[in-house]
Amino acid sequence: MTQIPFPIAEEPDAISAERGRKLFAGACDFLKGVVAMDGMPPDDRIEVCFAGRSNVGKSSLINAVTGRKALARASNTPGRTQEINFFTLGEDRYLVDLPGYGFAEAPKAKVDQWQQLLKAYLAGRATLRRVFLLIDGRHGAKKVDEEIMSLLDASAVTFQVVLTKADKPRGDDLEKAIERTRTVLRQHPAAFPELIVTSSEKKTGIETLRAVIAGME
Repeated sequence: MTQIPFPIAEEPDAISAERGRKLFAGACDFLKGVVAMDGMPPDDRIEVCFAGRSNVGKSSLINAVTGRKALARASNTPGRTQEINFFTLGEDRYLVDLPGYGFAEAPKAKVDQWQQLLKAYLAGRATLRRVFLLIDGRHGAKKVDEEIMSLLDASAVTFQVVLTKADKPRGDDLEKAIERTRTVLRQHPAAFPELIVTSSEKKTGIETLRAVIAGME
C-alpha cells in the first residue's frame, strides 16, 4: 500500500491525550512581548511557536488549544501586532505567538523589521522544537506561506502544517486545499511529515495538537 505523503495525524491514544489534557489544564500565562532579540527570555525550556499569515485564525487556535478565551488577542488589521509574544506553559515550556505575515496594509519598513526579527529568532533559539505553521483550510498553501517555509528550511527549523477553519469549506474544498498544501510541502525539507487539521469553533484537532506539544522533549 502506497503511503500518502503528509498524511493527517491520527487522534492520540488515551495516554497521550491525557498527557496533553494535563499540560493545558495547568498554568499558561502571558510572559512578555518582544520586539528585539535582546528582549528574548532565556532559552531554558522547550519552546514551540505558532506562525501564520494574517487572519488565518491563529489567535482563535491558540485560545482553543490553551482553553483560554482571550490569551491570544485577535486583530482584524493585518500586520498590526509586530511583537513576538511569549507564554509560559506549565513549568518547562514556552508557547510562542509570532506576528501574522502577509502585510497588505503594512509599511515596507515594518515588514523588513519583522522579517529581520523572525530570522534572528529562528536562528537564535536553541530550544525551539517546532513551528506550527497555520494554513487556511479554505485555500491551502499560498505563495506567502511558501516564502515562510523556505525561510524555515534555511533556518533548519522543523515546521508542521496545521490546517485551520476546517469547518468552513464546502463539499470537497477542504480535500483540495489539503492536496494543494501537500504538493507544496514536497519541496520543503524542514516540513514535518504529518498534517494536523483543526477547527477552533468545533474543537476539531485540538486534542491532537495538545498531545503533540505535550509529547515533545
